[in-house]
Amino acid sequence: MALRVPLPAEIALARAAAGLSRLAGIGGGTTLPGKLLWKLDPGAVDRLADRLPQGRALVSATNGKTTTSAMAARILGPSFRLAHNRSGANLVSGVASALLAARDAELGLFEVDEGALPEVARRLRPRAVCLGNLFRDQLDRYGELELLAQRWRAAVSSLPEATAIVVNGDDPQVGDLASGRRGAVVFGLDDPRHASPELQHAADSKWCIRCGTPYAYAAAYIGHLGDYRCPSCGHARPALDIAARAIELNGLESVSFELVTPEGARRVELAVPGLYNVYNALAAAGLARALGSALDAVVAGLQGFSAAFGRFERIVLGDRTLLVLLIKNPAGANEVVRTLVAGGSPRLLLVALNDEIADGRDVSWIWDVDFEPLLGGLERLVATGERAAELALRFKYAGLAASAIDVIPSLEDALDRGLELTAAGAELVALPTYTAMLSLRDLVARRGFVRPYWEAAA
Repeated sequence: MALRVPLPAEIALARAAAGLSRLAGIGGGTTLPGKLLWKLDPGAVDRLADRLPQGRALVSATNGKTTTSAMAARILGPSFRLAHNRSGANLVSGVASALLAARDAELGLFEVDEGALPEVARRLRPRAVCLGNLFRDQLDRYGELELLAQRWRAAVSSLPEATAIVVNGDDPQVGDLASGRRGAVVFGLDDPRHASPELQHAADSKWCIRCGTPYAYAAAYIGHLGDYRCPSCGHARPALDIAARAIELNGLESVSFELVTPEGARRVELAVPGLYNVYNALAAAGLARALGSALDAVVAGLQGFSAAFGRFERIVLGDRTLLVLLIKNPAGANEVVRTLVAGGSPRLLLVALNDEIADGRDVSWIWDVDFEPLLGGLERLVATGERAAELALRFKYAGLAASAIDVIPSLEDALDRGLELTAAGAELVALPTYTAMLSLRDLVARRGFVRPYWEAAA
């Protein structure tokens, strides 16, 4: 019979590993202690979570979960001591590491990878779950979107009845998760002025989840997110409990909207741009309300929020500025492009494409990104990363002259080239995939311009 190491001893050992990894400069120890605890005793994660007197809240989505959880932390922080995986380590090991690091926390707030959600939900038995969206992403890892949606449905159906569910009603797969859940909160956009006249060619959930007929859209906001209805069986977007109306997009600087809730409506000014950040704000507002936050606290938290690292983050590099905008799948990248074009297409762009496991080995998704609108103002592209050549080819097919493309696989050399081409006082716009974003931040951190992401997130 195997002997179980007492939980305090397991915690001490894992925390010691975190300290040693920080001393060694290994990623700030964001996942190593959790991985060690997981190997020692998987059930220790459950018992650590049970120590949080105010329970646990989970946030998951294909796009926006880091920003949504950061917004929620800004709202909830004044009221609770949080255990929160701010660094974005969102697998079971990352959640375990956040639990280990939070010695006196009251409430757990965890961003969770969409593939890891079923196991994390089973282990943490959350008080509230916020589900933002499901887009095609990393097909080599997750499989088809419908398979992931099926796993989410099973996970939600196994949650206790008391668990609060907050869902994006504009996503057919996600909005349907509210069906049959008493007290479920549904959020979405309600401003057709900002809707596209038709679905983008790369939209994912185009077909009715019940009968397979193509949805008819009264408004399509981002990808397949919008006001949909099946003309055959009648399956439609559920009624919205929390909505954004009168949305005003202010280029690359900000966005404002009317936040409509059962408690009333308030104007919200966000210091980050884009429709997708309105969705993130609605998700954070819904989750915070489910955890007891008043409307005034929700508005104050959202208006005090600044960009999560790598997501419309501006980094001052001497007499120049680096604007970092994460791209990782067609839906998210298309929204980044739309926001850039609305703010005035950049003349110079650095795009970094990697194919690490965390990015997805299959980079064919770049052919479903509508880069073409950028070409109205784009004069030069610096293509970098492990798949720089494929990226350069994509832009060449978009219509950018080969002579206007610098192919520089080394990220450091590409950054130097981009800065060289950027005038003093101007801004270099960088669009990296996930691992490229982490490498880019690490690069500028080593040069002393920003704190390492695990320290900045602490």
